[in-house]
Amino acid sequence: MNTVPEQFIVSVRTSEMAEEIERKFLLRDDSWRESAGAPRRLIQGYFETGPAGCTLRVRDDDGAGRLTIKGRPHGFARSEFEYAIPVEDVKAMLKEFCIPRVVEKLRYLVDFGGFAWEIDEYLGANSGLFTAEIELPSEDTEFPHPPWLGEEISGIARYTNGALSRNPYSRWKN
Repeated sequence: MNTVPEQFIVSVRTSEMAEEIERKFLLRDDSWRESAGAPRRLIQGYFETGPAGCTLRVRDDDGAGRLTIKGRPHGFARSEFEYAIPVEDVKAMLKEFCIPRVVEKLRYLVDFGGFAWEIDEYLGANSGLFTAEIELPSEDTEFPHPPWLGEEISGIARYTNGALSRNPYSRWKN
């Protein structure tokens, strides 16, 4: 009898689909570092996708492999499905399918006002870019704004990691 490996078993959602509600900001300064933990190194590769507007990504998250499919944004929300995969598969996919559409960054976690913030320090061709993201339970959730938080960039396409993989920050003319 054939069995399905546990990492490929997906639970069926009958009432709602997986959803990510996220806001993204630039940083005003680096005072967030005072509260940051040790960073994780992320290497993300992006596949070419069709006109449906979805994003297909593989990620090496400090040695843990992930495959993620994200739908087209609707406001601050979009569908998101993420699965654990062997990191060896991630490395092979990065090399075979994603080069040169790769984004490398260090991710720091910072707690502020009871919310977890992810601060990304981009490396390589995106060096010099820092962003802060917060995931929220609903689009209308209010949250305190840390003093180091700058301009909101939620919904600005060129700041998405998929766009940064195609048009790195170092190539921007402002």
